[in-house]
Amino acid sequence: MPTTVQLFVTCILDTLYPETGEAVVRVLERAGVRVSFPPNQTCCGQPAFNAGLRPQARKMAIQTICAFEPYPGPVVVPSGSCAAMIRHSYAELFSDDPKWKARALALAERTYEFSEFLVDVLGITDLKARWEGKISYHSSCHLLRDLGVDWQPRALLAEIHGAEFIELPQTSDCCGFGGVFSVEHPEISSEMLKRKIANIDLTGASVVVSCDAGCVTNINGGLHRMKKPPRAKHIADILDKV
Repeated sequence: MPTTVQLFVTCILDTLYPETGEAVVRVLERAGVRVSFPPNQTCCGQPAFNAGLRPQARKMAIQTICAFEPYPGPVVVPSGSCAAMIRHSYAELFSDDPKWKARALALAERTYEFSEFLVDVLGITDLKARWEGKISYHSSCHLLRDLGVDWQPRALLAEIHGAEFIELPQTSDCCGFGGVFSVEHPEISSEMLKRKIANIDLTGASVVVSCDAGCVTNINGGLHRMKKPPRAKHIADILDKV
């Protein structure tokens, strides 16, 4: 079992949800690993990549690679979208540059999304977390489609003491965020979000859990505009409750 992991905290957690970043650290430590934080990390470059700004995305990818190369061990990312960027899109960015592609692939090989690392690498599903009430789960797009991570967060949620898991109808439907998609296509994004919130309401769950802070932000923003209380939480915030 790895003794030290490198945390890639992501832009959204660092900027909007630092308390969730702290929860990630506590959960990993409770799982038995030491958490290190490479200080030179910045954005993974995904927004620029998705917007077609490849030269800018390459610069951020190089910064990320250089930030983590001196530090051994698994890289844990509490975001399916950022983990997918490192695991898959970096190789595409450097497809014409053998030197940087090799370095990108080396980082990709040791990068894991948070729930994936807990279940697949550490072999842990029961973290002795407790949450009273009904909870549901939203399958974020990059986590499900790019990384194939689906049962791992569900396994973690199934072991939460006191919680009743309710399946979210059409759980794999996008919430409408999609990074720059919600900016470039706001009308479509808004309709997708309305459908997602309607399905959340059908569950009767007090909390809908996601592994991506972008989805949490988008869903709670839609609930706020509908004058409904926020109900979306990052999975680390739930697993941190003991």
